[in-house]
Order: sequence, then structure tokens, then C-alpha cells
Amino acid sequence: MRNRLALVTAEPTAADLAAIDTEWPLIAAELDVLDAEITMLYAEDKGGPTDLDWRRLRRAEARVTRAAAELAAGTLADPYRAA
Repeated sequence: MRNRLALVTAEPTAADLAAIDTEWPLIAAELDVLDAEITMLYAEDKGGPTDLDWRRLRRAEARVTRAAAELAAGTLADPYRAA
């Protein structure tokens, strides 16, 4: 048990942080999809998702597709960061 605790409390390396920073736009886009999906689930209790809910989900999925393609191409730009 002691070794497991040591692994949990270990700090991330600079390489780990750099990898997270590089992938952050994709992570943020995936979180947007998750948020839109949760909204859709809660909408079921209120008569179903609206057109706006569906549009939000489609846009979030499109952001994931773009971010994944940009990450694969090595040209990822973070739309959530100020220039």
C-alpha cells in the first residue's frame, strides 16, 4: 500500500505537463461534447432536447474532429487561449 501512495503523490514531470498542454485543446473540446451530452440527458425530463441542444452537440463534435485532426497534423491551435 505504501508504494501505491507514493505513485499517487508523485508530481508530474515537465514532459507530462508539456504533453497535457499540447493536447489541451482536444481535451477541452471533448469536455464540451460531454457537457452537451449531459444537457441532452437532462432535457429528456423536460420534453426532449431542443434544436439548440442538438446544434450545441453537433458543434462540439465538430470541434473534437478539428482538434484531433490538428493534433495529428501537429498544427493544433488552442481556441480557448488569448493570442
